[in-house]
Amino acid sequence: MGEIRGNTMRGPNSRTKANQIQRWALHSTAVVASLVLVVTTAPVVAPSENPSPIFQETRWEDGSALNGINPREYPGSMVTVTQKTTGADHYWNAGYIGSGVDVALIDTGVVPVDGLAYPGKLVQGPDLSFESQSPDHTRLDTYGHGTHMAGIIAGRDDAASDVMASKDTSFLGMAPGARLLSLKVGDYQGSVDVSQVIAAIDWVIQHKNDNGMNVRVLNLSFGTDSTQNYRLDPLAYIVERAWKSGIVVVAAAGNDGAGVLLRDPAISPFVIAVGASENNVTQKTSDDVIASFSSCGTPERHVDVVAPGKSILSLRNPGSYADTEHPEARVNERFFLGSGTSQAAAVVSGAAALIIDQRPDITPDQVKRLLKATADRIRGESLLCQGAGVIDLKEALTTRTPDVRSSAQTYLPSIGNGLLEAARGSSHVQHDGVVLVGEQDIKGSLWHPWCTLGLDLKANCASTYWQGGDWNGTTWSGTTWSGTTWSGTTWSGTTWSGTTWSTIDWSGTTWSGTTWSGTTWSGTTWSGTTWSGADWLGSEWG
Repeated sequence: MGEIRGNTMRGPNSRTKANQIQRWALHSTAVVASLVLVVTTAPVVAPSENPSPIFQETRWEDGSALNGINPREYPGSMVTVTQKTTGADHYWNAGYIGSGVDVALIDTGVVPVDGLAYPGKLVQGPDLSFESQSPDHTRLDTYGHGTHMAGIIAGRDDAASDVMASKDTSFLGMAPGARLLSLKVGDYQGSVDVSQVIAAIDWVIQHKNDNGMNVRVLNLSFGTDSTQNYRLDPLAYIVERAWKSGIVVVAAAGNDGAGVLLRDPAISPFVIAVGASENNVTQKTSDDVIASFSSCGTPERHVDVVAPGKSILSLRNPGSYADTEHPEARVNERFFLGSGTSQAAAVVSGAAALIIDQRPDITPDQVKRLLKATADRIRGESLLCQGAGVIDLKEALTTRTPDVRSSAQTYLPSIGNGLLEAARGSSHVQHDGVVLVGEQDIKGSLWHPWCTLGLDLKANCASTYWQGGDWNGTTWSGTTWSGTTWSGTTWSGTTWSGTTWSTIDWSGTTWSGTTWSGTTWSGTTWSGTTWSGADWLGSEWG
């Protein structure tokens, strides 16, 4: 089959397939796409029932028309995204593939399917999800969202020994030489409370350089529908802390369309807020469009850049919730088709890793300014919806690094002394009729604002809420952290600390005066689903 050339797609039946591709409708509102809390009229049921999807709704789509098509002929394939739309291949050919850069992915976990099983590709961090007590599910992506993002950011087929633009069809993400640090916060339906996400970001900040790690990018393909001012919001505060610690924070803008606020934490003006573009079949980005679902923001805070996020082919997670609920999204057995600003954020996270590989001393502010300065505007699209435009790594590669002074962001910082409840937005986790509301985390511990004002009217801010394995005064990990337990690939070789939350940790913890189930999450909680040990530890994973 032929390649895309100019405005035509050459090859047998290619015009028909291209037309089918362009007409695809967004099929499902499956939980989690950009890890964002979904607006509902009633509290969403958590873990074993219905999700509280802080993961924005990724729309898993019908990929049947793509089976058998050459990836080079499809505008949503990573071949096209990396080698035609974003220009990532120009970095590869110059010797920059993200090597030495670690990208933290706070999501639903990652499974080592082909494309993520390359030696040294994946480091499993702590599991802070509701599935952390289930040994068969700990750290594994039981939903399918995290694996999809991981492939976009840094996927690399085992067969791809050399990373260069070529005509082969090996799967390569944006930064195939980068390493992924996975922190699982969402369960098999995407259920997660904002306190878990805050704890995960706090952990990344504290451990970003432990035992040879070099976490320089944090991908947050999620957000809540909070309307709390970013200067008060505790989630906005912690992402700004990550930014100031030297980590480029990339956040999905949201899948709510034009005319609404950006999702939290993309509301923070310091981070890179990413909207989604839709690729045309040409190699130009000027004739692309903004995806209809992509949030735009307001004149006060809108998206910074956009990247491909419509009908993106990334790695499939066989047997996951998304895979079993949306078999129509499967393409050629190993790929999965989905849309969202989640996917667009993952593209930009990979781009940031390439830039940092080329310029190790670059600051987050300079990365953001460089991406914006070299982006390509989309004709006819609102500046609110596209920001600076579609990222252009070909241009960024040869553009001088902006100086520190001109890149410095002078926005008023968040002080984080607002309400945790307001940061949740409209969705809440719930179990057995007990809804988590108010100023308390998932363990029932009272939430303490990040900063308080002293008598001198100066803000006194906590540096972290982690103390060993405790967060916000309660044990989350089951033991204290010791640098000696870092194996270089997983915690203690198998799990974070080798243990999970204990029965004692959960019993005695109350939410709004009612016991949070009073027991641990037992194996029976997951009956009726596909999450058995055999699914994850058997032959499907090789």
